[in-house]
This record gives sequence, structure tokens and C-alpha cells, in this order.
Amino acid sequence: MLTFLEAERWNLIFNVLQLLTQPLFVSKSLKVLIACGGTGGHLFPGIAVGEALRARGHEVMLLISEKKVDAEASAKYTHLRFETMPAVAKPPTLSPRMLPFLWKLWGSIRHCKKVIGDFKADAVLGMGGFTSLPPVYAGHKLGLKTFVHDSNARPGRANVMTSRFCTQVFLGLDAAKPFFTNRETVTTGTPARPEIMQLPRREEAAALFELDPACPTIVVTGGSQGARRLNELSAQAAVHLPPETQVLHIAGALDFQRVCDITHDRPRYKVLGFCDQMPSAYAVADLIIARSGASSLTEIAIAGHPSILVPYPFAADDHQTRNAEVFSSAGAAILIQERDLDAEKLADLTTSILQDLPTYKRMAKAARALAVPDAAERVCTAIEAILSPP
Repeated sequence: MLTFLEAERWNLIFNVLQLLTQPLFVSKSLKVLIACGGTGGHLFPGIAVGEALRARGHEVMLLISEKKVDAEASAKYTHLRFETMPAVAKPPTLSPRMLPFLWKLWGSIRHCKKVIGDFKADAVLGMGGFTSLPPVYAGHKLGLKTFVHDSNARPGRANVMTSRFCTQVFLGLDAAKPFFTNRETVTTGTPARPEIMQLPRREEAAALFELDPACPTIVVTGGSQGARRLNELSAQAAVHLPPETQVLHIAGALDFQRVCDITHDRPRYKVLGFCDQMPSAYAVADLIIARSGASSLTEIAIAGHPSILVPYPFAADDHQTRNAEVFSSAGAAILIQERDLDAEKLADLTTSILQDLPTYKRMAKAARALAVPDAAERVCTAIEAILSPP
């Protein structure tokens, strides 16, 4: 007869063998359609989620608009599958253009249903904006699990509308939760492109842009669509900066020549119409001057840079100010409205940050504390939990 200890030992061996021989759980491979067109603020987080899903063994298709900005920004991601859909911008509710809009919207939904069917999608994820509504609604009508991601502290009306047809809503910031009271929400952070996580060496980045790695460097960016007034103020501020300060200014294609003309006599001022090497831009930066779109703020936080944030004054529901307030309250940024800014004041603000090392370090630390580097993984985990529960 076995003693108690011997019985326990054999019982343990039996349990271990049983665990070792049973098949490992393998999640179902999913097909996920990601609607992420319109602006870089929607496209780049969508690409980040697509990359993360592929790394987990899933198949993705990214649905983008026919805008030039989408074509330019997606061109380098040749390993991802992109499909285009006509952009349908909503006019004012009482506008006479509403009837043609509704007709186009219906056509866009029909187009999305066909794309979803051909792809045999299991789920649809919208990354925000009105371009997310047709594919999410189409997926909902086809009986699929549907999701929308909102990056902003103050969600857009399009996302609130789209959420009515969603299984779950993903949030970039907790501040947005009260706007989605009728839907389950998960705060994931805003996904950032994988290349933002691993920045190149400062020397390599400086060489790419023909800059001096030893000089303090300001990076100016208005986002994927540019920012005409912010571009003008930043260019005019150049004459008030210390001579050793250099600027990398991403002006946008439409404003490139004008900014070049304003700064033509400034030797340390580099102007780009478009930049597809943002990791290098962040690597060479010491300070960022930017609008306060959620995707830009996500990347600034991951890069860990102090920033001067000038919200776009005509953003829907002033959501860029709400975003900037999150960073300003945390001590990561200076928030200043465009109406309160002139070239000399902007130069004074940048110089004061760059020359005050304790303030600079405090702001950089606060920016890093706001980063959610695994946001894309969190989105993937939430989708898998709904579609492939253990």
C-alpha cells in the first residue's frame, strides 16, 4: 500500500504529465477589417493595430480614403493590405447638401458590405472620424463584432454616433468615458506606429536631415494636414531664436514653399513638405511645437519630449484644447491658444524651456509618464477577448 507521501508524489507526477500532453490553447486566427482613413491621426494608429494583429497570427485589411495624405502615409507599409473607399464628409444637418450626402453614405455602406464579404471579415474596427461609420455600420448589419477607437479627451460626434453600432468602444484617454454611457468602454491608450518605439540614434537622425546633433533642436509639426498659421508663427519666430538653435519644420505640402520663403535666410532652418521618417524627427528633437491631435500627442509622449501645444482653433468641439489640457495639467507641455501667440512670444517660450535644464527634465519626465506604449496590444487583447474567449 502506498504511503500518503508516495500517493501525493504520484498524484503530482500524473497531473504534470496530463498538463504536458494536453494540446496547447491556440486562439482562432481572425480576419479584422480596420477603417482608418482620412488623416494621419486615424491612419497611423490603425497601422499600429494592424501590425500588432499580424504579429499575433491574424489577417488584416486596412480601409483608407482616396485622399493624397492616405496614399503618401501608407506607401511605405508595403507588407500591409490597403483598400480605398470614397470619403463621405457630413455637411451641416440643415444643409441642402444633406440629401446627396445620405445617398453617397448609402452607397458607401453598400461598398463596405461588399469589401467585408469578399474579405470574409470576423470583425470591423473603426479608428475614428466619419469615415469609420460606413464600415462599422455595414459590419454591424452583417452581424459581425464591431469596435471604434476614440483617441481624444473630447470625442467627436461621429464617433459617438458610430458607437451605437459597436460591441465595444476603445478609448485613448479616460476623460472620454462619460461620452459613451450606453456602451462598454475599454481604455487602451492610443496605438502608435511600431517604429516610434525604437528611435534611431540622434547622430543618425541628424545626418538624415543634414542637422548638427550637438545643437538644440526644435521640431515643428502641424500634423498630417499642416497648420498654416502655426507654420507662419514658427517661421517668423526663427529670427528671435539663439543662433545655435536649429529647427526641423514639417510644414505640409501646401505650405512648404511659403515657409521656405520666410526662412530662406535662416541657415539652421530645415523645411520639409512631408516627413515619412518621424522616428528620426523625434530622435533629433529636444522640443516639439505642434497642434494637439491625439495621435501626435501619443507619439510625443512615447518619445518623451517637452512640447508647446497650440490647438487648432476650429477643431470640432474644441477637442484639441481638451487634449492639450491633459498634457498641460500633467506638466508635460505648455498650452497656448493661437490667438494669444505671436512670433516673439513663441521664441521666448521655446528658449526658456531649452535653457532651463530642471524645467526641461521635469517636462520630459511628465511626458513619458503619459505614454501607453502597449496601446496596440491592449486593443488586440480586447478584440481577442470578444471574438476568441478562452
